[in-house]
Parts: sequence; C-alpha cells; structure tokens
Amino acid sequence: MIDKTAIIHPSAKIAEGVEIGPYSVIGADVEIGEGTWVGPHVVIKGPCKIGRSNKIYQFASIGDDPQDKKYKGERTFLEIGDRNTIRECVTIHRGTIQDQLLTKIGNDNLFMAYVHVAHDCVIGNGCVFANAVAIAGHVKIDDYVIMSGMCGVHQFCQIGAYSFVSNSSIVLKDVPPYVMITGGVSPTVCGLNVEGLKRHGFSPATLQCLRRAYKIIYRQGLRAVEAIEALREMEDECPEVKALADFLEKSERGIIR
Repeated sequence: MIDKTAIIHPSAKIAEGVEIGPYSVIGADVEIGEGTWVGPHVVIKGPCKIGRSNKIYQFASIGDDPQDKKYKGERTFLEIGDRNTIRECVTIHRGTIQDQLLTKIGNDNLFMAYVHVAHDCVIGNGCVFANAVAIAGHVKIDDYVIMSGMCGVHQFCQIGAYSFVSNSSIVLKDVPPYVMITGGVSPTVCGLNVEGLKRHGFSPATLQCLRRAYKIIYRQGLRAVEAIEALREMEDECPEVKALADFLEKSERGIIR
C-alpha cells in the first residue's frame, strides 16, 4: 500500500507488496524490491536499488548525494540488499567517482537510530550498528561485525568479520577478524570475540586455533610479515586462520593493537 500523501517519481520502480508511508518521497531512478516497508517521512534518492523485505523507519535519508567536496553531481549509486532494518534518522549516501561509484550494503543488517554510512562504503551481511555509529567514506566492513553506540570509523579503514567494537571507540586503523577492541579515542585489542564466535557456531577446536593465532599476532612481538608467515603455517589445520593472514597481508593502514 502506498499512502496517498507519498510522492513517487514516475521513473521509480516499486515492486508488488511494497508499503510506503505518509509523506515519504521516492525519487528518480529508485528501485524497491518486493515486501519492503518504508515508513512515514522517509526520503530515498536515486540512483538507488533496494532489495526485498527491508524495513526503513521514519526520517531516514537513503541514497542522497555524498558529503564530499569533490562531488560535482556525477551519476553514482547505492545498492542495499535484502532484509535490512534501517531505523529512525539513519543516513546512507551514494558513492563517488573517486572510488567505485558505489556504496553497497549486504543482507540482514541492523542500523539503529542515527547511524551514518558515508559514500563508497561496502558493508557485508548480518552486521549490527548501534545508535549513532558514524562510518566515514571508503570504509569496508565484513560480515557479522557488531559496533556499539557512538563509535566512529576513519575513512579507508577495514573491519574484519566477526569482530566487536565497544562503545564510543574511534577506529583509526584496521580491525582484524574475530577480535574485540575497546578504549574510546585510543582503542586497543582486548581479546578474541569468543562469545560472538560461539553464537555463530565456531567449534571449540576452531576457537583454540584462533586463540593461538591471536597470540602470534598480539603476544609474541613479531613483525607483521613474521606473523603472516606463522599464520600461513596454520591454514591447513584451521582454514579460519587464513582470513586473519589475508587481512594482515592486505592491510594498508596497519592494525589496531
């Protein structure tokens, strides 16, 4: 059902079963998939493709121009997958020509109130972003990351899968997979995200392996290249360690320690 007060651009593609609430504005080149619910007073601007069964709450701003002084009105894009929940006053912006033209959101993510996702971010699946998390441009966040309230992420940082960022942490370097960080403006790694890994079905044997990998990175005083070499030797025994080695090898900003 589309409320009679909603404004829908003629070029917008609205699938069957989409609900759009009072006073929402759906702009040109917006595509919304089947079963998505858009609440009242939402603004969605294109080019933007939104998948199936998403819930977008009041006063969210989706797909607007990037907040980048270099942006000059180029045609850039936003893609949002399926079953995401986007709560009140969330802002998600399109990409820029300085990157891949695209901001991309995966499936099954929860964006709590006042979260900001800037231009050119790539976010995976199953993540949770608590209230007022601010993610700067060009950030990559892998699957099943949890970020607590009031966190900030510096541009170009990467956050690895299954990691946990505690409240009010300011992420200035990369966060490897599986770890927890805490510490406000100068966060440090404080261990494996053991409870999170258990919830996602990681076996006791795998957890034991990851504990060993954690010690290689954070307790043995090794240089990055030495830690990567040691982790590579564990890959056959524990394939999950490969994600750590790959992450360290590709990190350009260095990792939080």
